[in-house]
Amino acid sequence: MPIVNIETWPLEKERKPVIIKKITEVFTEMGIPAQAVTVVIHETELDNWGSAGEQHSVKFKARIPPVYSERSEC
Repeated sequence: MPIVNIETWPLEKERKPVIIKKITEVFTEMGIPAQAVTVVIHETELDNWGSAGEQHSVKFKARIPPVYSERSEC
């Protein structure tokens, strides 16, 4: 059954269960049992993600909440 892979910057721990639940609900609304839905969250540090030749840790520095920038310094 469905396996949903999410590629994202690091997320706050509290947000992950909400994301998993809401994605599962999309499938259950289509008649697919929740037990058949798998959600995998792949988090990539901003230093390891880039576009247009620039690291996202630099490109989006002004828009990154403190929780994310603190994580990349660890």
